[in-house]
Amino acid sequence: MAKSKTLRITQIKSGIGYKPKAKATLKALGLRKMYQTVEHNDNPVIRGMINVIPYLLKVENV
Repeated sequence: MAKSKTLRITQIKSGIGYKPKAKATLKALGLRKMYQTVEHNDNPVIRGMINVIPYLLKVENV
């Protein structure tokens, strides 16, 4: 079985001053604080969320 790829997502900018959709996307990704890092499996759903707010995130392949 192939090992699924993982993404390490870090919030690099605050959600203050951005639209509610951007804040909701941060919350859906599990990000609450600046420079908090979470890991998610690489799938189209997570990639779509990242593409909505790329200006707030730093994404690394693990």
